[in-house]
Amino acid sequence: MNILQTKNLKKIYGTGETAVRALDGVDFTVQKGEFIAIVGMSGSGKSTLLHMLGGLDRPTSGSVTVDGKDLFSLKDEELTIFRRRKIGFVFQNYNLVPVLNVYENIVLPIQLDGNTPDKSYIDSIIETLGLKSKLQNLPNNLSGGQQQRVAIARALASKPAIILADEPTGNLDSKTSQDVISLHKVASQKFSQTIVMITHNEEIAQLADRIIRIEDGKIVGGGQRD
Repeated sequence: MNILQTKNLKKIYGTGETAVRALDGVDFTVQKGEFIAIVGMSGSGKSTLLHMLGGLDRPTSGSVTVDGKDLFSLKDEELTIFRRRKIGFVFQNYNLVPVLNVYENIVLPIQLDGNTPDKSYIDSIIETLGLKSKLQNLPNNLSGGQQQRVAIARALASKPAIILADEPTGNLDSKTSQDVISLHKVASQKFSQTIVMITHNEEIAQLADRIIRIEDGKIVGGGQRD
């Protein structure tokens, strides 16, 4: 079952001879439960692509379908609600709320949606990610690796259709990076979670189920599952 699909996705900045084709007809699909790495050099279009997949920016043309819904057929308010419910984000800089403790950060997206957290599911995430002893800590009392674990837990908490991870190991050392990516893989397998990760790190990308390569705004490999 395809949980994510792009069709002829284009993002063009400027016009005429100075136009920059950040995305130039991107087509690929992701099945439910896959852990995908999107790899490309700086300026290849991978960050622009992630913004499109998450509904954070609108394309010049083409479509992004998440869990059967065309993102850009939605009005801004509808898209905001859909994104909160269906798309989890893991950022390079963690984006934790500094005045909330670990547990409060994890359940924040659920509470913003007016829902009650699924306690047994949240407990399972916390146990899997090794955060049980840190629940009362504020983010500034955690290491970078621990903060990234909290970010992963927060992304998983609302049971989204997909999780988008933007260079999740960019601020971590090599050992911690391996640990964090291993946790992404565990989350994908244990919770049947679909994860799409942007990275420039080839070694990290090898841990994914499939690698999609992007150059000059075009997919040059891995767009379709074998």
